[in-house]
Amino acid sequence: MARRPVALAAAVVLVLEAFGIVLLNWILSIVVDRQQMSLAGLQPRAMSTGSWVAGGVFGLYLLFCAGVLLRTAVRDRAPAGFTRIALISCAVVHGVLGAFAVGLVGWVAFLAMTVVLALLVLTLVAYGEGRPGDERGAPESGANTPNTPNTPNTPNGASPAAPSSA
Repeated sequence: MARRPVALAAAVVLVLEAFGIVLLNWILSIVVDRQQMSLAGLQPRAMSTGSWVAGGVFGLYLLFCAGVLLRTAVRDRAPAGFTRIALISCAVVHGVLGAFAVGLVGWVAFLAMTVVLALLVLTLVAYGEGRPGDERGAPESGANTPNTPNTPNTPNGASPAAPSSA
């Protein structure tokens, strides 16, 4: 399976999306500021600044996820721990945004969100959770090495329990 190209493609798409989100929020902040728009009595300047900050934070989040994908592709190892959770949350966000996009923007935006979602999910599934012995040169759990006993899949060399007949 082509794991690396999918992870690289997902990283490139997330970088482009991050710049698009920041650009969109920058334009939105300009429009709100020039139109003197207000919502529920908020100052237009506060709404403009809030749009900028929200776009920046979301753009940084997407860039972080793109960096995780790039590192995953370069090292050819599954992301683990916090980085895996970040990619899963990014996939969930794209799924929710796709659901909203179909009603608010249209089918093309839904298709774009679905493609990004598919790239993220394919990367997560292709790499799996990653086991400790995978691709690090370490022996697998059942291998016989000088320091391990001859009983596979038993912790600390304990002998397996004999089956009991009932």
